[in-house]
Amino acid sequence: MRFFRPPHTLALGPFSFWLSLPQLITWGSVFYTFSLLMTPLEAELGMTRAQSSLAFSMALLAEGLMAYWVGRWIDAGRERLVMTLGSLWIGMGLLAHSFVNSVMGFYAAWIGLGLGLAATLYTPAFAVVTRRFPQDFRRAIITLTFLGGLASTVFIPLFAWWMELWGWRQALWALAALQLLVCAPLHGWLLHGTRRPAASPHEPTQREHGAPTDSAPPNRPQSVRAHLRQAPFWLLALFMVLTMAVTSALPAHMIALLQESGLPPAWVLGIPAAIGVIQVLGRLVLFLFERYWDVHAANRWIPTLIPAGVLVLMVGGLQPLAALVFVLLYGLGNGMNTIVKGTAMAQYVSQAHVGQLNGLLGLPIALARAAAPLILGLLWSPQHGYSMALWWLLTASLLGTGALWAAQRSALKPMR
Repeated sequence: MRFFRPPHTLALGPFSFWLSLPQLITWGSVFYTFSLLMTPLEAELGMTRAQSSLAFSMALLAEGLMAYWVGRWIDAGRERLVMTLGSLWIGMGLLAHSFVNSVMGFYAAWIGLGLGLAATLYTPAFAVVTRRFPQDFRRAIITLTFLGGLASTVFIPLFAWWMELWGWRQALWALAALQLLVCAPLHGWLLHGTRRPAASPHEPTQREHGAPTDSAPPNRPQSVRAHLRQAPFWLLALFMVLTMAVTSALPAHMIALLQESGLPPAWVLGIPAAIGVIQVLGRLVLFLFERYWDVHAANRWIPTLIPAGVLVLMVGGLQPLAALVFVLLYGLGNGMNTIVKGTAMAQYVSQAHVGQLNGLLGLPIALARAAAPLILGLLWSPQHGYSMALWWLLTASLLGTGALWAAQRSALKPMR
């Protein structure tokens, strides 16, 4: 059977499937369970909402600061070591978290988990499939994100059930077991012998589906510094920083935001869980139909779904109907926007230097992702709840979308 061939012989589909399984578990067991841990840990450790939010910000900052070194090690062909040790590190970090009994211990646990995320989430996985499938990396990335998009759907209700059944400390043991017994062995097996020569930096790595081969800027022989003097890079930087801030802030506060709205408990768990399903649906639509679309039009309109979803929450007052529309808009936007962010730099700035250019954004993105959950925590108040925070999310997402539109206009104008 093709799914059980030696890992170095697997085709794009089977390889991406097996690599996406640890993505499902890691996103679910770390990124999406934080919002469920906030309330019991605030009560047990005597923290405010801003103090508990700071732990998630610390984790995101640690992930971003470690990302450069992880990228270097993967470029050197050490992806098997990096991702296997990353899963082992997260497993041990979750076990350590279960013994936390102080605020400082809580912060230390999440800093440690953030370091492990840098070695196991989408960024290193995208680098692996880009090197393994240089002629079709866009479709490999879309395939890889299918299972990862279901992380909230699977793990929010699962971890909530485990917490009710065993308590939050013992529930973390179960998450640690998944890392140690599933993710680490799978990375160790799958990434054996996966190193492939990089594509020539002077040749396009793939043709954009749904657009002529000359619809994107050519790979001009410019240095990285030359691109830094041009508008498209900085506009895309603004787009990525603001979009990552919004999509990092919401998961950490989603449960608390919905709880204060007065929705029934089933809705509070069901809404974020449904977002995962819609994310996968959006990626499936993109996978099946992008060859029939103009890629630049798709890139332009996909990010608008996120501010539209936030606006529905603000106008609808978190009523069930508004919550359903939010699930649809935000889920589709967040799911497909992962692909837009992963390919925009190559499309509108440079394919030849895409690794270095994205690497330069590592620290700004890390700071934005780290600050955003804390900002939402600071904007929350007992009198007004998350109303000010929603205004901040709407403004940031609109500015980010506008920056992408301006980057497209600047990059493609000379071509038309």
